[in-house]
Amino acid sequence: MTIAPDTETAWTAFEARDRAWDGRFVVGVKTTGIYCKPSCPARHPKRENVTFHPDPPSARAAGFRACLRCTPDEVGRDRTAIAAAVVLLEAAEDRLSLDEVAAKVGYAPHHFHRLFKRATGVTPAAYARALRTGRAANALSEDTTVTEAIYDAGYSAPSRFYEADAKRLGMAPSAWARGGEGVTIRWTTADTSLGALFVAATEKGLCRVSFDEDADELHRRFPNATIEPGDEALADLAAQVVAAVESPDRDQDLPLDVRGTAFQEAIWQALRTIPIGETRTYSELAALAGRPAAVRAAGTACGQNPVSIVIPCHRAQRIGGALGGYAYGLDRKRALLAAEAPRADQRADLQE
Repeated sequence: MTIAPDTETAWTAFEARDRAWDGRFVVGVKTTGIYCKPSCPARHPKRENVTFHPDPPSARAAGFRACLRCTPDEVGRDRTAIAAAVVLLEAAEDRLSLDEVAAKVGYAPHHFHRLFKRATGVTPAAYARALRTGRAANALSEDTTVTEAIYDAGYSAPSRFYEADAKRLGMAPSAWARGGEGVTIRWTTADTSLGALFVAATEKGLCRVSFDEDADELHRRFPNATIEPGDEALADLAAQVVAAVESPDRDQDLPLDVRGTAFQEAIWQALRTIPIGETRTYSELAALAGRPAAVRAAGTACGQNPVSIVIPCHRAQRIGGALGGYAYGLDRKRALLAAEAPRADQRADLQE
């Protein structure tokens, strides 16, 4: 049985119509005798007229009936279907079409496409591409030839890899196999109120943003790459990253050259959707990535984020408001969140 969150958290999620909480509790409305999912679009009742229940059976046992507008009983089915689709995509040796995946989990293609993207942040096709790219990257570090690695990753031909997914590796696949050989990565450091910031980038975008590091980290990750101090272009890019630290009220859209597993990338994408001044729990991030039970893995993915600040892993926390961990120290995490808080207050004022 699932466990409902504390009433304060549940009410906040219900007020915000937060879809990330759908399937994790339902709301009983005393005045109407119905129960709803947290994101129900109907007008909200007064707080004293609601009760929170961990799941639909609990609400029905308390005398409530399902809302016909938000159909809360369907949420569990949706999550089960998405989890099943993820298993299918990860196990598939050949490419599966949207129609095939949707049929196997019992949904119409267009409806399932919408459900999957809403839950994971990416389409089924994008999720499958990320899986293949991850396999290719792993194979490239082990196989003797690029062609072998591409076939081992599940591509029908090398051309399919180069047409669709090679750019996701951030460098040529042969360079990846040789530890970054032939790739130039430039780095610099910049002073911020939180300490020295290390910034590194390829020609395509940022590949490392961190505190308390130096070029040794790049040599470890890409032992055969050309690693050298940055130029004027990198200085401009670094200045924008510093601005994201010092002036978090401004949205930044910076080029990235990072990759991870499909799950990591889904978590990182979910982190980038969090509005400035807000936070999400690791449970919410796991749900957005299509793996509601993978809470610990979501925390690990946050810790493995290669470009802090730009992918704002400091906005992840535990249920109940505990900060959780942060690779560069909790004092920095508190400072980043405190600097962003006014942005949330401004939004609240505009909504009143």
